[in-house]
Amino acid sequence: MKRTWLLLLLLAFLGLRGGWFPAAGLCQDGMDVMEERRLAMVAEQIEARGVSAPRVLEAMRRAERHLFVPDSQVPFAYDDRPLPIGHGQTISQPYIVALMTELIRPQPPFKVLEIGAGSGYQAAVLAELVEEVYTVEIIAPLAKWAEARLAAAGYENVMVKQADGYYGWEEHAPFDAVVVTAATPHIPPPLIEQLKDGGRMIIPVGSRFRVQQLVLVEKEKGELTTRNMLPVRFVPFTRGDDAGVR
Repeated sequence: MKRTWLLLLLLAFLGLRGGWFPAAGLCQDGMDVMEERRLAMVAEQIEARGVSAPRVLEAMRRAERHLFVPDSQVPFAYDDRPLPIGHGQTISQPYIVALMTELIRPQPPFKVLEIGAGSGYQAAVLAELVEEVYTVEIIAPLAKWAEARLAAAGYENVMVKQADGYYGWEEHAPFDAVVVTAATPHIPPPLIEQLKDGGRMIIPVGSRFRVQQLVLVEKEKGELTTRNMLPVRFVPFTRGDDAGVR
């Protein structure tokens, strides 16, 4: 009897908090609670900070961030912060995902290259907005994770490749836009070459121990222009030897 009362108290506590039951894959009140949190995230963390493109805001409302984090992080999926996804990597803060997406000005016919698939969340947001997404992840378990999560979420227009993202994905170039989700000391030349004329790239530039800048790169008639958008902190760009890739 005592155990029963303890269990009921625990369930009541979880219910008040919109608790999550990983084994069932559902929150206490079904998807309604997660949807409510997602809508609040967009309104309070993203739109309130100046991201205004209607299609980007709608994509952020539709892409279910809680599907792209480990079970232990699901209760925090719509918090205003990055979250760990294992292997020393993180899923970016929702505002940064939205801002980077808005800055490339995605259009329905676009073909977009993402470097650093991570958990697959940024690719999911892009997939809501463009025709094709090609995402490269150097860490094999994360590449498998992202591919499985994207497929389970119903995204059929995302292709995942396990490889060194420094070299992009040449066979599918050129790309209308490139999104890089790890900080690199310089912009990799192959990514510049694979960016279509008139295209945009968003990339964090800098080292792990210094202030990084989120840089917008525009390519016009073969010439590049760059603009520092804001200081950021991303995980470092991993190369082949660092990830055990040869």
